Amino acid sequence: MSLGMGSVLCVHAHPDDEALATGGLLARAADAGARTAVVTCTWAEGTRRAGELARSLEILGAGEPRLLGYADARYEASAPGAARFVDAPLQESVGRLVAHIREFRPETVVTYDASGITGHPDHIHAHRVTLAAVEAAAYGILYPEAGAPWRPGMLHRVTLPHSVVRAAWPMLFNDGRGEPEEGRMPGTPDEEIAERGFAVDVRPWYARKWAAVEAHVSEGERGAGPAKFGRLPEEMRQRLFGTEWYLRR
Repeated sequence: MSLGMGSVLCVHAHPDDEALATGGLLARAADAGARTAVVTCTWAEGTRRAGELARSLEILGAGEPRLLGYADARYEASAPGAARFVDAPLQESVGRLVAHIREFRPETVVTYDASGITGHPDHIHAHRVTLAAVEAAAYGILYPEAGAPWRPGMLHRVTLPHSVVRAAWPMLFNDGRGEPEEGRMPGTPDEEIAERGFAVDVRPWYARKWAAVEAHVSEGERGAGPAKFGRLPEEMRQRLFGTEWYLRR
């Protein structure tokens, strides 16, 4: 299995996704001497969450924030005056991401699986925009103002096995909604990951990954991210965050 550790660019929807979903990969790659970076599609410079993102990236060794500047689908105040990421013209958002790909020139690009792991609309849209941008970045006739063409060698999509989702579901979603309907479970069937994906053991980087999650203080204060996962038993949290699962493309 090759992770493409020469250079890694992760594309995420929100501040904290870089730590929750790919914090182990980013820390591992940085310690191996790889160039690493993260593009975050929502939230604007000067917001509290952008500042927390900067701290998280510092912990993970992933450089400075790269923000596309769109608004979160559920928080207009995330980027005052800007379009919601899910509403922005596709041509525009793809072009903004192409510019980052061509400037950073990654060997590997990482984003979410097609369901966005959790089904969040911003995650799903980030998946679609990333696939289009990775393809477009290789053609000089497209977005010529965005720099010289670049074709990444690999595209990985972070996901969760259904077995892990089922085990964590009662502790993460205790609001009475019940388990998801058959065929609508977030993540990816275990056998599909075994066939066309891989698992990355990031236990040696677990402490750094969790520290990066906790850097997102405002998410913890509102009961999301750090607070929700912090309530899990340590064994379950290490199971969730000590391994990362990816699908190859």
